[in-house]
Amino acid sequence: MPPFMEPFRIKAVEPIPFPTAEERRDALVAAGWNLFRVPARAITIDLLTDSGTAAMSAAQWSALMRGDESYAGARSFERFEAVVRDLTGYGEVLPVHQGRAAERILLGLLLRPGDISVSNTHFDSTRASVEAAGAEAVDLPVPVAPGELNPFGGDLDTGRLRDLLRASADRVKCVVLTITNNAGGGQPVSVRNVKEVRQLCDTHGVPLYLDASRFAENAYLVTEREDGYGHLSPREVARVVFELADGCWASLKKDGMANIGGLIALRDAGLAARAREQLIAFEGFPTYGGLAGRDLEALAEGLLEVVEPDYLRYRAECARWFGEQLGLAGLPVLQPTGCHAVYVDAGAMLPHIPPQQLPATAFANALYLAGGVRVTELGTLVFGRRDPGGGPDVPAPRELVRFTLPRRVYTLSHLEHVVDVAEGVWSKAGQLTGYRIVEQGGALRQFTAVLRPAAE
Repeated sequence: MPPFMEPFRIKAVEPIPFPTAEERRDALVAAGWNLFRVPARAITIDLLTDSGTAAMSAAQWSALMRGDESYAGARSFERFEAVVRDLTGYGEVLPVHQGRAAERILLGLLLRPGDISVSNTHFDSTRASVEAAGAEAVDLPVPVAPGELNPFGGDLDTGRLRDLLRASADRVKCVVLTITNNAGGGQPVSVRNVKEVRQLCDTHGVPLYLDASRFAENAYLVTEREDGYGHLSPREVARVVFELADGCWASLKKDGMANIGGLIALRDAGLAARAREQLIAFEGFPTYGGLAGRDLEALAEGLLEVVEPDYLRYRAECARWFGEQLGLAGLPVLQPTGCHAVYVDAGAMLPHIPPQQLPATAFANALYLAGGVRVTELGTLVFGRRDPGGGPDVPAPRELVRFTLPRRVYTLSHLEHVVDVAEGVWSKAGQLTGYRIVEQGGALRQFTAVLRPAAE
């Protein structure tokens, strides 16, 4: 049995679909072999993302009824603003409808063609916003040797950052720390690393921002793993990290514990004023930012609940147990696990499928066909780089599959089903074959691409 118990009880339920094997195959074929295109009615266990998929609490549902839907100056914004200011220490707070809107606004103001944005790892939408500005996204994740257990595998490589700043400080316009490092296995960033990055940024006059979508989970893992912080609460650790940065953006569909929403929070009033101009043009009035008042109320409550130690302890222990079970089933699981997901190395699992034939997609699709489980491909389909000369894609650094854990949604028996399905797929891994892309868009191609089995 797992060493944890859910720190909540269930008050409402939703039926789960159980499509047959034939129905699953028909759905995947109709979706162009792309799990993003499969309708939710054909999914049994959906571990695609933790973004906007949380089950809200009774207090959040109650907060919806307090929503002030005034177009300008709503009370709900005042409450949201007060909660964010108290949490982060930043005086300028701008709501947006989700994280990628925040990225597009802020990075669009910071970057120009030829500039550089540096990160521990830019996630897919962040990279798209950097490149939309004509700038270059440079990832400097801390190196982790195969089999090495780095408790802070999400850190940024400060040695390489120092070298880059010495060589190209005039081009580097921002450094972004993604906490936790979603593209890098969901690993946390240490406070020590944030301090070291801050010092380098100060030396070269470069601002430091946080992609704080999972700030609370990062803070909890710091209390578990980093010397000198075990006596602090997750909320106190989060405040230490926020104080080291010049501002942040966040998708509040993650640690906001709600189904929609995001924010930009800054120290610089001048930059915030420019961001508000963009906000008005594309999102809405600055006190609602594309959200209903009821959404702002739910987010304010969620930001209070997410830093509760009992909830975060359950979240971390659930991911740890789930990763252990998948490992016992034979899957190569990235260790140590974080909080929001468990990552499996599909490249190691399927060495007979070359990266250009999308081994992570092959494994993800096999899970769905076997048991109606939907997960996320984080390999070459998402992070591969196209050859400008028209040649094959440059493979992603790793072929990962993310088993994402929606907040307060699935129980132990649901995850046991996933383990059973994954074990069955693993037992036939040598029989899996790859895929090829037959249609794709530009940035974020994974959402709409049409695939075919490589043999067809």
